[in-house]
Amino acid sequence: MTAIHPSLPGLEEAALAPMRRSGRGYRIGVLLLALLTAAGIGAFIYQFSTGIGVTGMNDQVFWGIYTVDLVTLIGFSYGGAVVSAILRLTNASWRGPISRLAEGTALATLAVGAVFPLASDGHPERVWRLVTAMQINSPIMWDMVAIVTYLIATIILFALPAVADLGRLQAAPGLEGWRRRWFRAGAFGWSGTAGQHRVLDRSLTALAIMIVPLAVMVHTVLSYAFSLTSRPGWHSTIFGPYFVVAAIYSGVALVVVVVVAFRRIHHLERWIPERAVMNLGYLMAALGVLYGYLLFTEMTTEGYVGAEATERLMYALLLDRWSVLFWVFVAVGLVVPLLIIAFRRTRTVAGVTVAAGLVAGALFLKRFLMFIPPLTEPQIGGEIGGYTPSWVEIMVTVGALAAIPLLLVGLFKVVPVLAVTEMEEIAASRGEMT
Repeated sequence: MTAIHPSLPGLEEAALAPMRRSGRGYRIGVLLLALLTAAGIGAFIYQFSTGIGVTGMNDQVFWGIYTVDLVTLIGFSYGGAVVSAILRLTNASWRGPISRLAEGTALATLAVGAVFPLASDGHPERVWRLVTAMQINSPIMWDMVAIVTYLIATIILFALPAVADLGRLQAAPGLEGWRRRWFRAGAFGWSGTAGQHRVLDRSLTALAIMIVPLAVMVHTVLSYAFSLTSRPGWHSTIFGPYFVVAAIYSGVALVVVVVVAFRRIHHLERWIPERAVMNLGYLMAALGVLYGYLLFTEMTTEGYVGAEATERLMYALLLDRWSVLFWVFVAVGLVVPLLIIAFRRTRTVAGVTVAAGLVAGALFLKRFLMFIPPLTEPQIGGEIGGYTPSWVEIMVTVGALAAIPLLLVGLFKVVPVLAVTEMEEIAASRGEMT
C-alpha cells in the first residue's frame, strides 16, 4: 500500500507552533501557572497532614467547594469530548481545527477533576477501600467506576488521532532532538497507508458512538449522589438531564475559551477560522436556552408543590440570603451570553469568547448554589447552617484551575495542536488540497 501524505502549505508549521521557543510574556504566564499549581499541591499536602478540619466543612455542610470543583471539572470534560464526538459523527467540515483542542481540554479537565474525591475525603490514603470494600448500592462507588471508564475512553479518543499525527509529522522540518525521537516512537509504525486510515476512521467512529452515551452515563450517575437522597433541592427526577445539559453547556464554553486562546497566542487564525468559533457560539447559545428551560421547569414545579422544606430553600435562593448569587448567575450565565450572541454587532470572536468565559464562571457559581444551600437547611428543626471555604480549599481550587491550562501547555509541547491528518482528509474530500 502506498502512503497517503497530502499537504496543506503551512499546516505542519502551524501544528507544531506551541513547541517552538516562546516569548517572554508566554514564559512568565507559564511560570505563574506553575507557581499557583504548586501552591495548590502544597495546600493539599497541608490538609492531608493536618486533617480535614482545616477546611470550612462541618457536620451540617459535609460537602463543600471540593464537590463543586468535582462536578464542574467533570462537566467541562464532558463538553469537550462530546463536541469532538458529535462533530465527528455528523461529519462537520469545520471540526478539524478544533477537534484536538476539544479533546485535550476534555482530558486535562477530567484528569484534574478526578482528584477532587480524594481532596474531600478525610482519609484519602484509604481510597483503596473503594475497591476492597466495594458497596454496589452506593452512588459514590458507581461514580468512581463511571469516571475511571470515562477517563480511559477520553485518553483513547485523544491518543488515536494523535498517533497518526506523530507519524505524519515525524519528518517535519524544524523537528529535532528528543522531539523527533518521541514522534518516531509515539507513531507506533504509522506510515499513512490507506489501510491504516481505514482502521483509524472506523476506530474513531466506534469510539465517538460509544463516548456520547458513556458521557451521559457519567454525569447522570454523578447526579445520583445527590438526587437519591430526600434532601430538599436534590431529590428530583430532573437532576440527571439537568446535570448532563449543564455539563455540555459549560464544556462547550470552556472549549471556546481554549480554542480562542491558542488561536491568538500561537497565531493560528488561518487554520482556526472565525466560522468555527461562531458555530461553537451558536451551539453554546442553544444549550443555554435548553438549560434555562430546565431551570424554569425546576423552579416552577418545586415552587408549585410548596413543600415546607423546599419552600424555605426556594425563598432563600430567590429572595433571601442566596438571592444575590442566584440572580447574578441568571444574568451572567444565561441572559448576557445569549444577548451577546443574538446581536450581530457583538457576535464576534471576541464577543463569543466573553460570553463563553461568563458561562464557564457562572456554571461554577450555579453548582455552588445547587450543593451548598440545601446542606445549610435544617432537616428536622435546628438552626440554619453555614459554610465558608477556608484558605486551604480556596488555594487547592485555584491550584487545580491553574493546572488545567498548564497541562494543556505541556500536552501541546509534545503533541501537535492541530489534527493534521484529519484536516488534510477533510480538505482532500472537499478538493482543497494543493
